[in-house]
Amino acid sequence: MRERTPRVLIVGGGHTGMFAALRLQRRLHPGEAAITLADLDSYMTYQPFLPEAAAGNIEPRHVVIFLRRVLPACAILSGRILDIELSSRSAGFQPYEGPPRRLRYDHLVFAPGSVSRTLPIPGLAEWGIGFKNLEEAIHLRNHVLAQLDLAASTTDVRVRRRALTFVFVGGGYAGVEALAELEDMAADACRYFPSIEREDMRWILVEATGEILPEVGPEMGLWTAQQLRGRGIEVRTHTLLRSAVDRHIVLSDGEEFDAGTLVWTAGVKPNPLAASGDLPLDERGRVKVDAYLLVEGTHFAFAAGDSAAVPDLLHPGQTTPPNAQHAVRQAALLADNLIATLRGKERRPYVHRSAGSVAGLGRYRGVANVYGHRIRGYPAWLLHRAYHLSKVPSFEKKSRIMADWIMGFFFRREIVSLGAMQDPRQEFEYAARTTPIRERMLARG
Repeated sequence: MRERTPRVLIVGGGHTGMFAALRLQRRLHPGEAAITLADLDSYMTYQPFLPEAAAGNIEPRHVVIFLRRVLPACAILSGRILDIELSSRSAGFQPYEGPPRRLRYDHLVFAPGSVSRTLPIPGLAEWGIGFKNLEEAIHLRNHVLAQLDLAASTTDVRVRRRALTFVFVGGGYAGVEALAELEDMAADACRYFPSIEREDMRWILVEATGEILPEVGPEMGLWTAQQLRGRGIEVRTHTLLRSAVDRHIVLSDGEEFDAGTLVWTAGVKPNPLAASGDLPLDERGRVKVDAYLLVEGTHFAFAAGDSAAVPDLLHPGQTTPPNAQHAVRQAALLADNLIATLRGKERRPYVHRSAGSVAGLGRYRGVANVYGHRIRGYPAWLLHRAYHLSKVPSFEKKSRIMADWIMGFFFRREIVSLGAMQDPRQEFEYAARTTPIRERMLARG
């Protein structure tokens, strides 16, 4: 009797899930396993390039990877995973339409990533904008440019001042890079707004701790803060956002002002899906795994990425931080260990010594700390682009991104707010509401 093909279910199509699927697809023998990947989106977003996509340096479609194209040997399901059960080796799945069903698996790869970590700050949910996916990046770009349009069109001084005030909360990678790129874009756009000077805009970075960009080290974080301040950006450390009701910003240092833009990038938390079934969790809601990326107490389930508490063997008692560098490397080892499990071979532990960190600060500016070497300015900017381009998992996407950069050397970036994208049916609904009575009668026959 023919033995049934083992079923592998991958939950999540982000960095960890997609890279693990790519490696499994490449290294498994034909018919050795049936791989299914389930995620809300049918594409993976290369998040390190989101700031450049938001600033118009890269076409937004070029920073996403269509899963069905790069994973032809995998079954791709678009919808929401409802729960994960280790006891029954099944997961609840809800497609966008139609009835839910249960997905059976023999081996599990749990990698749903993280979600924004928010706080119960008055007004934040109503007015805040996140910066974690492509939709938010495009929305933020359109919003910032729309604020310039508003400021150039109004005669109300208060409305103008609010429109030209931009607040970013969170001094990590996402906050600093998004602010730096968008400020650079807005400053470039001022050439098309005769009534707006760069000095008329107010950009504020709010950070609760005493430093920004801790990933590149205190010295380079301090240098970054100095560079931002040199561009007129206010860097507020040891400061909290207290309230944002009706776009009125209240900070813990006592200052209050109105702002048309509030971007929240103050950290991430594990995907709530981790708590939906019987996965073992730590005190921070992450899935407990051992050094081999096996879910604690199992021999068939693996987890990695932002929602997994992966032991840092180089620093006993600590876990690896939630960043792309670890996610990609954990994905490769996870795939290898899953294949070793299928073949009855020995698994390897996850050990990774960080190569360092790189960050972009707008066109031709960057900061990096690579293997202890501190690099700043133009060389760091080049290194940032080169490193992340090398990690984009498609030659086609690499080529398209490179083409965007080359075009950027010869032509000015596009400065246009596609405001209708926020509500594409608005104009049609307006037309429908204002249809003359005679036309309605004719339409009825």
